[in-house]
Amino acid sequence: MIVGIGVDVVDLARFERAVGRTPGLVDRLFAPAERGLPLRSLAGRFAAKEALLKALGATDGVRWHDMQVVSDAEGNPDLRVSGRAAQIAASRGIAHLHVSMSHDAGVATAFVIAESDNSDPADSDPADSDPADSDPADSDPAAGEAA
Repeated sequence: MIVGIGVDVVDLARFERAVGRTPGLVDRLFAPAERGLPLRSLAGRFAAKEALLKALGATDGVRWHDMQVVSDAEGNPDLRVSGRAAQIAASRGIAHLHVSMSHDAGVATAFVIAESDNSDPADSDPADSDPADSDPADSDPAAGEAA
């Protein structure tokens, strides 16, 4: 079940100016494994961290290093959370984080989906049920009434 979603965009020129005029910004925003990447990739990772904060739904006490964008065996982006970000995710029942990032035409963008393992039928979407398994009288408020 989707618990939260987040999206963010970063203007690459603005991000480059911020990095250029603020010594230590890259060290403050990114884990050591992220720092050697090209600026457009860092901007995408920053957008992913911002989108993750939105998907978590809470930001109190989260540090930039509590969120890291890593690559899986195929080179696809993945999110790794620790510290306060991991605590918030656990408290909201978030079991899976999905991230998509892109950069083109001077903009980096990222989209994050936070998902739980909740499979409680009481929380399921009625649109996902099989109509053959239901009684029409259960869904039609006028059913059974005299005309």
